[in-house]
Amino acid sequence: MLGLIVALLVVWLVLSVLGFAFEGLLWLAIIGIILFIGTAAFGYLRRSSFSRGPRV
Repeated sequence: MLGLIVALLVVWLVLSVLGFAFEGLLWLAIIGIILFIGTAAFGYLRRSSFSRGPRV
């Protein structure tokens, strides 16, 4: 699962850089940033839920 999240983060980062590199693709940069933040938040929340341990 961690590998998938890291792979998605890399893909979103590449899309953001491409969007800023080409002026006509600014929308791609915005979508890439939003997806990057969403994936990072999901990964953080998922990881923190595993570190808490079982609820009793």
